[in-house]
Amino acid sequence: MKKDNEKLKNSNFIEACHNAVNGLIYATTTQSSIKKQLVMGVGVLILSLFYKLETTQFLCLTFAIFLVIFAEMVNTAIETVVDLYTDKYHPKAKIAKDVGAGAVLLMAINSVIVAYFIFLNETKIGELNKTIFESVVNSPKHLIFVSLILVVIATLVFRAISSSYNKKVPVKKFIPSGQTALAFAILTSIWINSQNVLVFALALMLSIIIFENRLEHKTHTLAEVIFGSFMGVLIVLLICGLTLIR
Repeated sequence: MKKDNEKLKNSNFIEACHNAVNGLIYATTTQSSIKKQLVMGVGVLILSLFYKLETTQFLCLTFAIFLVIFAEMVNTAIETVVDLYTDKYHPKAKIAKDVGAGAVLLMAINSVIVAYFIFLNETKIGELNKTIFESVVNSPKHLIFVSLILVVIATLVFRAISSSYNKKVPVKKFIPSGQTALAFAILTSIWINSQNVLVFALALMLSIIIFENRLEHKTHTLAEVIFGSFMGVLIVLLICGLTLIR
């Protein structure tokens, strides 16, 4: 009995992070509603590039997106625990599931309100009638932050596609290194923003260390680590490349 309890505990911080990522993968793989919310979230973040958002507005927007996904994941956890204890109808089980679904609905309403005040007021719509990429050019920090979020989402999508929770044993396929992707995305962002050779060299050293660390621990293959690094660089360059389009 003691051994069973020990299995439920994380032995270290790395294992805790790994299990948390597994939870994200399970949610994005099995829950169609979360898949749709991720797609909508990416669309909203890309749309925000065409608005000259202030820092507080952008924070409210990202919080609204993540809160909807968070509520949906909590609702999934509640439903899983309830189904674990009973597969028959019970009033209290219904209450638990209804309350979880209510939390999702509440966060969805909150996101609609946030989107209305950010995107659908006359001032913001008028900004689009000027130069559509003008606000993007004037907000490099906004660009970089959106790029990093998209790198994380792209990594989760690849991991979700490469893992199957429909079988008892997950089938592991080609999974790009998320840490390497994020490291090289940050490296590219530092160069675009600072263009300081010393700062870039230090960031490059850290990125290479992460690259080697993934290989030494045999967490990923060489191809997965290389693909992850290129993915991080390309996503940042793609998003920032929008500023060159007139």
